[in-house]
Amino acid sequence: MILHDLPPGTTLFRAHTPQWASRPTSGTGAAAKGGRFNREGIEALYLSLEEVTALREYQQTSPFLSPCTMCSYSVTLRRLVDLRQLHQGDSWDELWHDWREDWRHLKFDLHIEPPTWVLGDMVLAQGHAGILFPSQANDGGTNVVVYVDRLKDGNSVVVNDPDGRLPRDQSSWKR
Repeated sequence: MILHDLPPGTTLFRAHTPQWASRPTSGTGAAAKGGRFNREGIEALYLSLEEVTALREYQQTSPFLSPCTMCSYSVTLRRLVDLRQLHQGDSWDELWHDWREDWRHLKFDLHIEPPTWVLGDMVLAQGHAGILFPSQANDGGTNVVVYVDRLKDGNSVVVNDPDGRLPRDQSSWKR
């Protein structure tokens, strides 16, 4: 694996479902059912290097963009596995070449453990903070998955909310 650092002050982005905007750094949503690189129970925060990538990731394959709360973050992240460098060097396990598999189809339709969950386990076992990976929703875009329990030892993710506009809890969304 090739590692990459995002230096202090790097800006990342995420489009949140409005009702979860009160917890913009939790990773709880991804832990509920799992995500591309995290199995159920592992809190992970999926962010993007570009605003448009964050919006496309939120939109996925829908022709419409559902309402969202767009946030920016100031981060410092060390020891990220840089999947953008997959074809550089020979230090990659062969399983990495399966990262583009449709993890949702494997998990929810076929009831098979996605290979990307095993990759996430490998990253965590080696003590890395997360993974940089190409977006499949926005050509040329880059995403970052950050394992929330690794936000220590110099790693940080801080949401930009200087005016306190994000909701404090979910009470705004009860109907």
